Amino acid sequence: MGPFHKVMGIFAQKVDRESVHPIHPPRYKPDAVLCSLEPKDKLLLFVRESVDPVTFLQAGFNAGLSQATNGDPPFGQGMAGYGKRLGASYVDQVQYRFFKGFAYPTLFSEDPRYYRMTHGSAGKRILHAMSHSLIAYRDNGHRMFNFSELLGNATGVAFSNVYHPGNPRGFVPAARDVGIGMAFDSGYDVIREFWPGLSRTLHLPFRDQNEPKETQGP
Repeated sequence: MGPFHKVMGIFAQKVDRESVHPIHPPRYKPDAVLCSLEPKDKLLLFVRESVDPVTFLQAGFNAGLSQATNGDPPFGQGMAGYGKRLGASYVDQVQYRFFKGFAYPTLFSEDPRYYRMTHGSAGKRILHAMSHSLIAYRDNGHRMFNFSELLGNATGVAFSNVYHPGNPRGFVPAARDVGIGMAFDSGYDVIREFWPGLSRTLHLPFRDQNEPKETQGP
């Protein structure tokens, strides 16, 4: 297995870690095929996401992009400026995950995972993936409004103002950043929905190569 497959394997683990297959029917306790997460499980999931190599790579990429566009001007330029941006970007990754993947899901008894549809037309599956920003599952399997997504992004934006001195303040910039965050998460959910099929088509690493193939329906 070459370096490319190793890198894709790491990425695949991250994509798959917070995804559940399938959503129909969602099986919770007492069926115990797919079970709900206890608070300690949600905490463990948050910790694993926080120390994932892809999280560090994403923080480094975001810091480089910010450096190139002179985001957060008070940080300055050079290696010192990049170091500050890297630290702030990594804190972004961790604190957003804390609120969206642990704190609010625990408070609202919400399952932070994404449930793949895996069947039906591409349009239906894309719509399903994008709707996850608004619709989630409770720990008991019932559907609910995705409080963690909205409140997690809002709290993350507010908290980031503490250590991002260059962030514009006020309601409008905050609302814009929350919207961008939710749009980004919707796009990521689309990737998670189609990742098993995509990985098989391109012969990329996937957690369970023996998982039933996805089918297309009307």
